[in-house]
Amino acid sequence: MSQRKFYYFDNNATTRIAPEVSQAMQPFLTEFWGNPSSAYQFGAQVQKHVEDARAKIAALINADPKEIIFTSCGTESNNSAIHSALISTGKKHVITTAVEHSANINYGEFLRKQGYDVTFLPVEPDGSLDLHLLEKSIRPDTAIVSIMYANNETGVIFPIEEIAAICRSKGVLCHTDAVQVPGKLKIDVKNLGVDFLSLSAHKLHAPKGIGLLYVKRRTKYLPYIIGGHQERGKRGGTENVPYIVGFGRAADLATEFLHDENTRVRALRDRLENTILSTIPNTFRNGSKENRLPNTTNIAFEFVEAEAILLLLDGVGICASSGSACTTGSLDPSHVLTAMGLTPMRARGCVRFSLGIYNTDEDVDFLLKHIKPIIERLRAISPLNPEHPDNTNYDIDAARIKHEQDLAEALKDEKAA
Repeated sequence: MSQRKFYYFDNNATTRIAPEVSQAMQPFLTEFWGNPSSAYQFGAQVQKHVEDARAKIAALINADPKEIIFTSCGTESNNSAIHSALISTGKKHVITTAVEHSANINYGEFLRKQGYDVTFLPVEPDGSLDLHLLEKSIRPDTAIVSIMYANNETGVIFPIEEIAAICRSKGVLCHTDAVQVPGKLKIDVKNLGVDFLSLSAHKLHAPKGIGLLYVKRRTKYLPYIIGGHQERGKRGGTENVPYIVGFGRAADLATEFLHDENTRVRALRDRLENTILSTIPNTFRNGSKENRLPNTTNIAFEFVEAEAILLLLDGVGICASSGSACTTGSLDPSHVLTAMGLTPMRARGCVRFSLGIYNTDEDVDFLLKHIKPIIERLRAISPLNPEHPDNTNYDIDAARIKHEQDLAEALKDEKAA
């Protein structure tokens, strides 16, 4: 039975494993399966490949291999950096932003319940951050500032080098979630000046289940996961060797892909975005046009729900999303878009298209062929559409209020269930 063809536009959620990565991993699933922490030669030869991968990944971000700690994912890396800062400094205040990945948002809310103070900085309508507000928010009891390098929903890039400089001037630790960045922008931790940086392999064509935390040399670090002596005592648990090796190969490829992402993929993204905005009325780009990742566009479609758009797109084999994959299933509008000032109604009509190196002109043509008739079909039956035949005396504000009330009731029922 032949597999159905999918047109994939959700690379910020996860990426296809590159064939080169899969090939590199295979021997460590079947032949070199020993425990790298073992004293005998069968394990020692595996440890050598772990260290080779560590060196490749360190080179990707211009770090020393000893500054790399392997983790299970970006979420663990983010939590680990903040945890270490709080425990090692004994301070009680954390600064992050209102548009972070749920790894930071939810961990921040958890910390609040434990008696810590967490500041979620607001952003401007284009998704940018007021650095003066950041500086004013730093207090004597601030343990760490944790701000993402690039937003996963809009692609908006934050000035991490400037943010780190502010933190240094205040004597505060600085962490950045750079999960979305490798292969799209060049990362140089020496220039950035951060104390901690998180990556996740499945965003750069390696498997899910492996990530890293960069810890700047001489930065005090206390383990988040306590166990054996693995990772020089900084992260307990037997090393996930096949995935670490795959991560290392993906790091090599990310450097090779950098030019393609910033030329061909960017051009595909721009053609997709410009065509939608110019041919479908009442559509809007969310976030900065210039200061963003080359692969990401987030578009608001007025008078329709993103959930319905995505359902119909999926019906023809197109994969996209309405925000972070980690918030799928929630009836709440995107916290990123609402923090940028979008009304709940408009935020619920937004779709993120995130392209990658395996996308082609054919993919974009196919999406453009289907997206306009899908939006027209949905608007024709939408009670929010002022041009709907039944809306001759249409009051859009009243309709939005009613719609949001209906959704609030649905959410209440969902939580009660």
